[in-house]
Amino acid sequence: MIETLKKLRVLLTKRDKQFLLFLLFFSIFIAIIETVGISAIMPFISIASNFTLVETNEYYSFLYKFFNFETVQKFVIIFGIILIIFYIFRSGINLFYFYLMAKFTQGRYHLLAFRLFRNYLGFSYRDFTSKNSSNLTKSIVTEANNLTGLISNILLIFSEIFVIIFIYGMLLFVNWKITLILTIILAIKALFLIKTLSKKIKILGDSRALYQQKFYEIINSTFGNFKIIKLFSNENKILNEFKNASFEYARVNVVNKTLSIVPRLFLEAVGFSLMIFVVIYLIYKYNSDIKPTLPIISMYILALYRLLPSFNRIMSGYNDIMFRVKSLDIIHSDLMYNIENLGDKKIKFKDKIELKNILFGFEKDKSILKNLNLTIKKGEKIAFIGESGAGKSTLVDIIIGLYRPKIGNILVDNEKLNDFNIKSLRQKIGYIPQSVYLFDGNVADNVVFGREFYEEKIIQVLKKANIWKFLKEKDGIYTKVGEGGIQLSGGQKQRVAIARAIYSEPEILVLDEATSALDSQTEERIMDEIYTVSSDKTLIIIAHRLSTIQRCEKIYEIKNGQISLKN
Repeated sequence: MIETLKKLRVLLTKRDKQFLLFLLFFSIFIAIIETVGISAIMPFISIASNFTLVETNEYYSFLYKFFNFETVQKFVIIFGIILIIFYIFRSGINLFYFYLMAKFTQGRYHLLAFRLFRNYLGFSYRDFTSKNSSNLTKSIVTEANNLTGLISNILLIFSEIFVIIFIYGMLLFVNWKITLILTIILAIKALFLIKTLSKKIKILGDSRALYQQKFYEIINSTFGNFKIIKLFSNENKILNEFKNASFEYARVNVVNKTLSIVPRLFLEAVGFSLMIFVVIYLIYKYNSDIKPTLPIISMYILALYRLLPSFNRIMSGYNDIMFRVKSLDIIHSDLMYNIENLGDKKIKFKDKIELKNILFGFEKDKSILKNLNLTIKKGEKIAFIGESGAGKSTLVDIIIGLYRPKIGNILVDNEKLNDFNIKSLRQKIGYIPQSVYLFDGNVADNVVFGREFYEEKIIQVLKKANIWKFLKEKDGIYTKVGEGGIQLSGGQKQRVAIARAIYSEPEILVLDEATSALDSQTEERIMDEIYTVSSDKTLIIIAHRLSTIQRCEKIYEIKNGQISLKN
């Protein structure tokens, strides 16, 4: 629990901690209200069952004379009305407290989800490619929500602890012997539940995170490869995998829900037994019926009636924290992950990009590129060829600033590329990938892709990409593309990708095997369009087909980590 609080302290902002402190003091005030509500019952029942106490008891007598009541009956009635008003106030103040608590915890979901999403966007490209997107989605959607539930339970536990402390203090004052016996019995029961039930629930929480991860992975991989699945006709295998993950996830939640009820049922049985025990003890002590001790019994019954839900909430809250604590571990780890901290220093590309003595590898003792040197002149049209896995895409990702070399430097017009200016270089890049991702929206949104929306400019780049004629016969820039661009042909998707790439007027255009999935005729037309739109740009092409790169001024082959000029 202490480790959990330490991690939460790191995740919460200064303002969050201040509000938590306010809620803590508010919960103490609530505890005082609860204690007064219970302790006021005993004097009311005392005078209601024995009017003579109003005159014989010094406190009741003082109030009776000070407010000049006409009759004892009126005094008792007014006392009762005040109690009713107090209990209405008690309900209202409790409602307000729970509203503030809910507002705080649910507000944390928004902030945690935002911070996670911001952190994921801040990953370096290399770090992001090592992650599973299903897990990232799960963290934002599910784990952040689970963490707010954990925070809510911690607040609830502290609130109920204060209630127990104040009521317990009152019971000690009334009869310390009975209270001590009750305390020992309840403490033993609570310790038993923590040592047995809570450990089991924590294990279930770890299993919940594991099965939910599989759940997300199967869904994402299925919807992302729907065409292949239909062709392979292997729906049954995927359904079985989903069925197993879904069943285990449901089973873990069923067991958790069932076990979470145990503390309430257990404590209720113990609590009612203790109430009966108090009655038996008082009958034995005074050797008579319970009428003389009715006020004390009423207060103990009311106190236990209030304390049992508090004990239950503490136990249930603690068990729920154990079930959700894995979410805290996941989010804490992701938010502590190092992200890129890039500056906004501008860099100009007027002459050349130089790679000097570049060494790069994904594994510690294995290099893909070794002591590589390359110069790219502004306006050049160059291509990289080589076998699959030779490092063509890796080299291009280094050139455009997505990967950082282990050894060596990249210079743009003799200025070294670093964290302060690399963002400026990236903004000069127009990138057309092999696999074009179009989200379920219209053409305009897919072209703009989070940038400023200019309708005339969108039409202009669509014309350059040679797809405007087709779109004009439909809904123009608002033509729907379907998820993954399913309503467009391969060539049309590539043309939208070209329009997207040139929308920001880049100085460097990169094609990463962008036409390898197209037939030769479509490829030829698209390459004509690419060469046309890149006439005033630096063009970098990765390709397998020689027909794609015939008009390049330089063709480099990458082999065994080295680069050589082919023409």
